[in-house]
Amino acid sequence: MKKDFRSSPESSGKFYEGLLPQKRTLSAEEEESPRNREDICPIYRKCSGCQMQNLPYPDQLRWKQAQVQKLLGRYGHIPFIIGMDNPCHYRNKVQTIFGRTRAGKIVSGIWQSREERIAITDSCMIEDEKASAIAATVRRLLPAFKLEPYDLRTGRGFFRHLLVRRAVKTDQLMVVLVTASPIFPQKAAFAKALLKAHPDITTLVLNINEGDTALMLGSREEVLYGPGYIEDQLCGLTFRISPRSFYQINPVQTEVLYGKALEFAGLTGTERVIDAYCGIGTIGLTAAGKAGEVIGIENNAAAVRDARENARLNGIGNIRFVEADAGRCLAEMAKEKERVDLVLMDPPRAGSDRRFLSSLLKLEPKKIVYISCNPETLARDLQTLTGGGYRVKRIQPVDMFPWTHHTEVVCLLSKS
Repeated sequence: MKKDFRSSPESSGKFYEGLLPQKRTLSAEEEESPRNREDICPIYRKCSGCQMQNLPYPDQLRWKQAQVQKLLGRYGHIPFIIGMDNPCHYRNKVQTIFGRTRAGKIVSGIWQSREERIAITDSCMIEDEKASAIAATVRRLLPAFKLEPYDLRTGRGFFRHLLVRRAVKTDQLMVVLVTASPIFPQKAAFAKALLKAHPDITTLVLNINEGDTALMLGSREEVLYGPGYIEDQLCGLTFRISPRSFYQINPVQTEVLYGKALEFAGLTGTERVIDAYCGIGTIGLTAAGKAGEVIGIENNAAAVRDARENARLNGIGNIRFVEADAGRCLAEMAKEKERVDLVLMDPPRAGSDRRFLSSLLKLEPKKIVYISCNPETLARDLQTLTGGGYRVKRIQPVDMFPWTHHTEVVCLLSKS
């Protein structure tokens, strides 16, 4: 497997600037050739995680550029997508499910919801390598402690999932054991065995998920070792990450993405900024050092608590977080005729709903920086925003998820 896709010391994207933004489909002969198969994961046809294993990384970037160009090209020039130096093992959050084969052997891997089965794997080329090693240890410990893997189809069993989160900058490591019952008689011995095998684990948490659900985490937690959270550094700031916190899974490209968003924003230190869909406050806190005032809006109570704690950790006083629906909050601000210079928005893959966009147009900020993880819904929302008096000024795609078909895009709009 190729491990190094470095472009140049100056920029992760420069190596690919000369590639034409055109879609390329490989023939059956090309796909089977060693040149194109050397990077393919052994189970990629069984696993839905990576859809572009049949393309070398430069061709993936060309394909993604072509899709962005097709969807957003009518709004202006689109620079070439910014790729990664090393597009392998970038996921800092890894979820593993366990089960048994027909022969009774305990296996682990990635759950395939459509087929209701486990894609069995011992390692993954996009997941953190430490997570794979910890999963192997847990797989070995389960029969030793007579713990039965949970079966999503029958609702029987005890051990549901393993969640591993690694802080890349601080190298702190969180392990979450997800069980179907709070009754775990040997949890102290199990924790001791796991920590002995992996002394670099910073914190170990037991999460209880008793529901008949495909959701990974339940609402009850017990800290077995360490503080119950880890801390990472992003864009020069420190962020606390708990088991249920949202945190970007590719921190290397997140810094590229946020850097481009703030470049587009062009903050001078006096602006009033809204960070909609703020989560734990990553982009808002990053912008606070260059703005006059930042207001983060998020409807998830746990995320708001994390955001406030992150502001305290970094000693940032010119930001406040509001637990509310972003669309309703913007509508109220527009009704009160409040001044807003910039709205930063990073909605989910489905994009923004009509109520939010309507409220945004009524608020009339001078600039909007839209961070999108789905160019299709971005194209739809841009049609609404440009129809409401805004003009697209700059667009930049960023490859946050190599080997998948997903593409992140940063877009700057200003009031006409």
